Amino acid sequence: MDNAAVLDLYDRDMREGALPESPGARVERVGRVVRHVGSEGGWNGVVWSGLDAAAEADEAIAEQIAYFGGRGRDFEWKVYGHDRPADLPHRLVRAGFVAEPEETLMIGETAEQLVDARLPEGLRIVPVTDMAGVDLMAEANEKAFGKDAAWLRDLMRDRLATDPDHVVALVVLAGDEPVSSARMELVPGTRFAGLWGGGTAEAWRGRGIYRALVAHRARIAADRGYRYLQVDASDQSRPILERLGFAPLTTTTPYVYVP
Repeated sequence: MDNAAVLDLYDRDMREGALPESPGARVERVGRVVRHVGSEGGWNGVVWSGLDAAAEADEAIAEQIAYFGGRGRDFEWKVYGHDRPADLPHRLVRAGFVAEPEETLMIGETAEQLVDARLPEGLRIVPVTDMAGVDLMAEANEKAFGKDAAWLRDLMRDRLATDPDHVVALVVLAGDEPVSSARMELVPGTRFAGLWGGGTAEAWRGRGIYRALVAHRARIAADRGYRYLQVDASDQSRPILERLGFAPLTTTTPYVYVP
C-alpha cells in the first residue's frame, strides 16, 4: 500500500468530501474549511482545513467559533498530524479549545483482512438490527470501557431509524451474555469503511474476539465494494492493528470548544 497516496485519498474522500452522517445534517465548505453541522443534538465540527498561513488560521478559527458558538453549540476541530500550519493545535488552545486524547489514523486494505478468524467455542457474532440488540451492544461497550454508553444507544437508535444501510453493528454473545461489540460506518461514494467502537470485556480479552470482529466487518465491506478499512486507533488498539497489517498514517486529535 502506498501510504502517502492513501492518506491523500483519505483527505479527499473523507475530509474534503465529507458527507452528512444522518438526515438533517449538512456539510458546508467555507473558504479553506469544511465543517459538519449536525441536526439537533447531533455532532458538530471541522473535519478538514487547508490553512497555509498563521493569519489565515486565526481568522478561520474565529469564524468557526462565531458560527457554532453563536448558536450555543459545542463543536470539535479535528486536527490531523499533517495539517497546516504546524502550530494549528497551539492556536486552537489559545482560542479556548481543549485537546482530547490523541489517536492514530490507521488504514488497511480490506482484502488483507479476509481471513478465517474464528471465535472461541461458545461465542457467536450477532448483528444488531433493533433496540433489543442496541441494549446488548451498549452493555458490552460498558463492560469493555467502564463508561456509561447512553451516547451509543442514542447514536444507534438514530442510525437504525434513519440510515440502516450504511451502518453495521455487531455484538458478541457468550450464551445470552454480551461480551464484546463493534460497528462499521460505510460512507457512500468513498472507498473507505470506518471501524469504530471495538471493545471486549476484560475477562474475555486475549481470545481472538477483536480479530474476529475485524475480519467479519472486512467481509461485509468487501461485499459492498469498499477497498480500505479505517480506524482512529487508541494506544491500546494500535499494536493489535499493526499486527493485523494496518498502517499508521498520521495522528488525529479532537480539539473541543464549549461556548
